[in-house]
Amino acid sequence: MADSVYKIIELVGTSSESWEKAVLNAIETAQKSLRDLRIAEVDKMDAQIEDGKIVAYRARVRLSFKYHTGDD
Repeated sequence: MADSVYKIIELVGTSSESWEKAVLNAIETAQKSLRDLRIAEVDKMDAQIEDGKIVAYRARVRLSFKYHTGDD
């Protein structure tokens, strides 16, 4: 395996359904503009509450992807 470099970004995915869907939304959105996604690390989860009910699930996700130079 050749030496590689990876970049890490942090995103917040949201969903009205679940934390799992919030994470999936972050990953699916990122893969539209990034290539070679490698690792998704869920850093933090929280929920927005209104009138005693959860109205939004939020997940902070760190995503790593392979950094490409003009040579590859």
